[in-house]
Amino acid sequence: MRIAFTMAPGKGETDQLLAGLASELARQGLKICGTIQRNNDRASGPCDMDLYVLPGGPTLRVSQDLGAASKGCRLDPNALETAVGLAEARLEPDVDLLIINKFGKHEAEGRGFRTIIAAALELGIPVLVGVNAINLTAFREFVGAEAQQIFPTDAALRQWCQEVLRMGKQVA
Repeated sequence: MRIAFTMAPGKGETDQLLAGLASELARQGLKICGTIQRNNDRASGPCDMDLYVLPGGPTLRVSQDLGAASKGCRLDPNALETAVGLAEARLEPDVDLLIINKFGKHEAEGRGFRTIIAAALELGIPVLVGVNAINLTAFREFVGAEAQQIFPTDAALRQWCQEVLRMGKQVA
């Protein structure tokens, strides 16, 4: 099984790393599937969270504006599941790499991108996932001990991709 994850320490850093990697790999002609997140600052309140479905879009707003005083989860579960469905529809045997922006609360609870991660691994497609500390235990329980942690730098992510892509498909 070829699955890796990365965790950058700063807010939004994992998103930026994965977005940069996806762009670079696409420029190299590789077929990338999955999602990357782009956070857009707002004049007041928390940022807007948008998921870009690879390759080629669309971009879906997955955050809800619940008001400045809100402390609850801003994730729009319907928009997230739409992104999941769009990404799953693009997962084909010739995909070189699946990138999932985050194994988050929905995945930890058994929903979200879990099915596409499992499907990619069954097809022998390498998987790279962003994870935060809150959901790391749930991620490890889902994928087992074989998931490799990649240091959150462009160079380390590129190196892992080169290694797994050089190995070719390994069907589970």
